[in-house]
Amino acid sequence: MMRLRYGDDFAGSTQAVRYGEEIRLGDVTVKFHPAGHVLGSAQIAVSCKDTCIVASGDYKDVIDPTCAPFEVVPCDVFITEATFGLPVFRHGNAADEVKKLLASVALFPERAHLVGAYSLGKAQRVIALLREQGYDAPIYLHGAMEEITHYYQSRGVALGELRAVKGMKKADLAGTIALAPPSATSDIWTRRFPDPVTAFASGWMRVRARARQRGVELPLVISDHADWDGLTATIAATGAGEVWVTHGQEDALVHWCKAHGLAARPLDLVGYGDEEESEAVTANEAEA
Repeated sequence: MMRLRYGDDFAGSTQAVRYGEEIRLGDVTVKFHPAGHVLGSAQIAVSCKDTCIVASGDYKDVIDPTCAPFEVVPCDVFITEATFGLPVFRHGNAADEVKKLLASVALFPERAHLVGAYSLGKAQRVIALLREQGYDAPIYLHGAMEEITHYYQSRGVALGELRAVKGMKKADLAGTIALAPPSATSDIWTRRFPDPVTAFASGWMRVRARARQRGVELPLVISDHADWDGLTATIAATGAGEVWVTHGQEDALVHWCKAHGLAARPLDLVGYGDEEESEAVTANEAEA
């Protein structure tokens, strides 16, 4: 995956490690556990003597047919993300959001439906969710999504028939679903579609003001990050007595931890975020 995104020279050296495999570095042991974020995503558990620290990275605690499910790892210190660390963020059932998309496709058969989705993980999950709902028509891909999506297929992720948008006639795209990077949904690229319905799959679509700002006609609340309930439930399940919070709404989650008797503090990590769901949200937007 890293080679696909950054090229063969993305690192000086590499080492393949399986989930659960133990690596020893002196007195320290390191293990990787599924994070449920995207294909291959992992939490890192570092143990020394009687202390275990787990860094979650990005994670979600709901089932995703395109990657290994999140695994709760008991620990003493838990470093958690907080992208959606406000009580307003409760994502709901992603299958219900996909049903909204399919209902719109049935209602507007003369229009194409263009779904903005992050190219790694989100796009493949949306495709898999569509297949789970019985949608078996070809799904069209923006060129920027083809390589990663085909890699998912090569790893055994069933996504059905996929076609490139490039080369298609405009009239032939009526009634279809196409996926593209979010930036492409407001680009000249959309002119190749007949009267497109613009959708956007993101946890930020819970905030109505965000959907309006982006000109999104059909917001789909589908996220590859844990929501407020997922974050708090995971923290409790780890049994950690100390929690470090990063990447998002640190203050609210730190407050929740302290209110539940846990030692907690924010942790700022430079450059930690993903291209699609690393935005901050103001209190006013959360109510908009």
